[in-house]
Amino acid sequence: MKASLGLVLAGVVLTIVVMISVYADQSAEKAAQKAAESWLSLIDSGEYSESWNEAAQIFKQKVSLQQWKSALESVRIPLGKLKSRRLKTATYTETLPGAPDGKYVVIQYETTFDNKKSAIETVTPMMEKDGQWRVSGYFIK
Repeated sequence: MKASLGLVLAGVVLTIVVMISVYADQSAEKAAQKAAESWLSLIDSGEYSESWNEAAQIFKQKVSLQQWKSALESVRIPLGKLKSRRLKTATYTETLPGAPDGKYVVIQYETTFDNKKSAIETVTPMMEKDGQWRVSGYFIK
């Protein structure tokens, strides 16, 4: 009887641990998504310098402000105005190729612009040392 009670308790504890882990991942995904959408709104409104200022340190170390502004001007302006953006996926991870280990959420949006009817935007916020989610990567395909 004691052995089966021990197994039941172990199962309950394991279930609680898994639920806490899932909840933490979902909470991280929601916080990162909020940060990503706030950051994207800067780009959507043409505030390219401000988007660079609000990006993660690792982003700013790899891309200068001038490089960022030039890249956005050459890529985003031809796409035209944003028409719609819909969340496709948000995946929490602690490892990414070519990046230091940390807390990341890889977010993909299905996006429509005036001059591009179907695009996938990938935005990758990361948790910085100050506890804030900031964007460390952005790609449009």
